[in-house]
Amino acid sequence: MKKDTHPEYQEVVFQDSSSDFKFITRSTMKPTDTITMEDGKTYPLVKIEVSSASHPFYTGKNMFIDTAGRVEKFRSRYAKKEQNSANKE
Repeated sequence: MKKDTHPEYQEVVFQDSSSDFKFITRSTMKPTDTITMEDGKTYPLVKIEVSSASHPFYTGKNMFIDTAGRVEKFRSRYAKKEQNSANKE
């Protein structure tokens, strides 16, 4: 086998920024940040936005989405286009 063709496979900590949930796994990512875990070891740290601790599918918590505002915006845009086309005729 050729040398230096495979990436380094190491233990890495992934931290969910929204819920502060951390887990250790192995990855080929090479982050610059580090963190010291409860076992006293220092690991490279990868910050993520969503994990199973914060995703609505896994937590069962639904996020409120402003659908009424979106529908109203669509209707107002559509009404403007209809008025413009009626005025041109």
